[in-house]
Amino acid sequence: MQKIKPIRSDDDLDAVLARIDQLWGASPETSDGDELDVLCDLVEHYENRWYPVEPIEPIELLHMHMTATGRVQADLAELFGSRSRASEVLNRKRALTVDMIHRLSSVWNIPAECLVKPYQVSERSTPRRGD
Repeated sequence: MQKIKPIRSDDDLDAVLARIDQLWGASPETSDGDELDVLCDLVEHYENRWYPVEPIEPIELLHMHMTATGRVQADLAELFGSRSRASEVLNRKRALTVDMIHRLSSVWNIPAECLVKPYQVSERSTPRRGD
């Protein structure tokens, strides 16, 4: 086991990442596995401090997920049961409902906690019946 020290610079980070590559696949509860766990925690701490990732707004996340998985609006319409509903959600004219979030989470494996954050919904240009 190498001496472990704090990561204070990007050069330190590069050295730790190289060591992680060497240790990758180490069995848990071995000295190499323990070192790997500690080094991964150090990298996570350093990156969170110096390179924080801003939370992604739910509809932006949905668009990104669809692109990454090769899904299109028709796939979302099938999941939601309506083409217009899918279009309204993607265009921020309708907020995601609990049922939609549940379907996205259980069928598309998008973590529900990423979809329940508040986001801006556009004002409707034409009122619906009963409004």
